[in-house]
Amino acid sequence: MKPVLLIDFGSTYTKVTSIDGETGFLYGTAQSFTTVEEDISIGLEKALAELKATTGITEFSDTLACSSAAGGLRMIACGLVPSLTAEAAKRAALGAGAKVIKTFAYEMTEEDEEEIERLKPDIALLCGGTDGGNSACCIHNAGVLSRVKAKFPVVVACNRSALKKCVSILEEAGKETVSCENVMPQFGQLNILPTQKAIRDLFLRRIVSAKGLSKAQSLLSDIIMPTPAAVMEALTLLSSFTGELMAVDLGGATTDIYSITEGLPTKAGTVLRGLPEPYAKRTVEGDIGMRYSAYGVTEAAGIERVAELSGVSQETVQSWIDKIHADPGILAETEDEKSMDFALATLAVETGLIRHSGTIEQVFTPMGVAYQQTGKDLTRCTKLVLTGGALVRMQRAEEIAKTAMQTTQCPESLMPRTAEAVLDKNYILSAAGLLTKKYPEAAKAILGKELT
Repeated sequence: MKPVLLIDFGSTYTKVTSIDGETGFLYGTAQSFTTVEEDISIGLEKALAELKATTGITEFSDTLACSSAAGGLRMIACGLVPSLTAEAAKRAALGAGAKVIKTFAYEMTEEDEEEIERLKPDIALLCGGTDGGNSACCIHNAGVLSRVKAKFPVVVACNRSALKKCVSILEEAGKETVSCENVMPQFGQLNILPTQKAIRDLFLRRIVSAKGLSKAQSLLSDIIMPTPAAVMEALTLLSSFTGELMAVDLGGATTDIYSITEGLPTKAGTVLRGLPEPYAKRTVEGDIGMRYSAYGVTEAAGIERVAELSGVSQETVQSWIDKIHADPGILAETEDEKSMDFALATLAVETGLIRHSGTIEQVFTPMGVAYQQTGKDLTRCTKLVLTGGALVRMQRAEEIAKTAMQTTQCPESLMPRTAEAVLDKNYILSAAGLLTKKYPEAAKAILGKELT
């Protein structure tokens, strides 16, 4: 069999990988800057030229691609109660590989309408109410979305009593509309898989063209999914033979966190609080990153902690952060700059793990002391997969992970503390995720070789 070509159109880099579709043998990888502003095929051709030069391979039996270019799949989610249907909508969107740029709850206002016009999302997700419950709110919100002039499709996954009316309002306004089963048909019961499928279908059918990827269509066999969805597929497959795990994808602007585990309580006498958690969960920290969002790391963790971890003064840290803000493409060259990047990476991973993981608190009842858990208990995860250019370049991934997990900043957190850190040094996760549908054995083989 000829090698399979896997392409990941990233927001910064276009990465290409060549893998044998039968054995999972890795022939090679290459990357080039993503050129989405001009013609995305230019960056792709440069990466392919490098791959062909290093491997000698000029023909491929299949070509599959995923993308997070041009901001990825940007979504807004509209629900009723923030802690219930709005949260359910957000989980459905994140699980489908989208980046949720705003969540709205209750009846949306004229100000919300203006904000949506400004945000210009790729897709809107409209939810609200359990089946047979509140209908007025989602019907009202459908009216608000119908008046937004920006063009985007709307996935409607609300109370079935209001579904037909919401669809009618949106279609009469000329909005492309897809109806789905309610994301929360009963109180505390989630049903997000149909919505996730609808979001992915829209990505394939409509968003690919909107993101300029059709310019490279002649070079591709198929664009399958958003990059985060490909990563989720790979991690789910990896967990099937390695056990429960987590992953951190540290980028320049955002940090994605994944957990593939039930996350049920491990401490005796603990009760769960809040919505049930999905087995495969993804969260995105839009304010945490190594370059575009470096300020967010210092705001979340404190500039004094960056200084302490890097062994330099707070003034030196502030100067480096200012340089990064002025030139996000800057690379650390001096020992102090490398130490500060190490600190930024460690605190970004730490912050992401804390925000993604559940928490536990002690409560007193007439029967004595008990515990309440909110979110997932991830303390028994045995593997933490690390990916992202900054982590690969620093070559200190294990130290970064160990330092982040052993933090004392949030003792109530149920984050992993002793998981084994594994670095995705060849950026194999998205490529393996693309393989899972058509070449599952090859995907399993490459994951086993690279990440176990």
